[in-house]
Amino acid sequence: MLPWVVRRIGLPLLSLRCPDCRSESATTGEGRFRVNANGKLLDVWLLVCCVSCGRTSKLTVHERAPVRTFDPAELDGYLANDPELVASVLLDPLLARRNRFTLDWTGAWRLDIPPESLDGAWPVRVEVVFEDPVPVRPERLIARGLGLSRGEVLRRIKCDVPLRRTTSAGFTFIVMPAD
Repeated sequence: MLPWVVRRIGLPLLSLRCPDCRSESATTGEGRFRVNANGKLLDVWLLVCCVSCGRTSKLTVHERAPVRTFDPAELDGYLANDPELVASVLLDPLLARRNRFTLDWTGAWRLDIPPESLDGAWPVRVEVVFEDPVPVRPERLIARGLGLSRGEVLRRIKCDVPLRRTTSAGFTFIVMPAD
């Protein structure tokens, strides 16, 4: 069995309309949080920047949350702008739904394939693992990994997930020999 790994190489863009220039893309850049204290309550926002005009907007992470409800390490991460915390917050589907944005993964991931060739015994079984929830159509992923056309992928690949439906969960497939 050959292992393939889908890895994030950067943070995805956000599909979020800018109120100034009406552009539909924003980025977290280096990733910054803004923490505001109001008595014993905290507001935490993730700052995003419009790709076109540079306007900064805030995505609500926590709103009017009591200080005692925060894990001290998490609060320190917000205050220090921890890059891993920025990534985990940005990839949280609840945050995306609450702030009404989607993620644009174009150019933010790569497929790592072992250097072994498929010249061995047929059929070949391949396992695809996702390190981050990158939404991709298995048909396109397999075509890119094997260097096949998408039509040939549909003919030669046996898979337990629909090839034309987007997935972000791991799956396995079998490559059948060429006719």
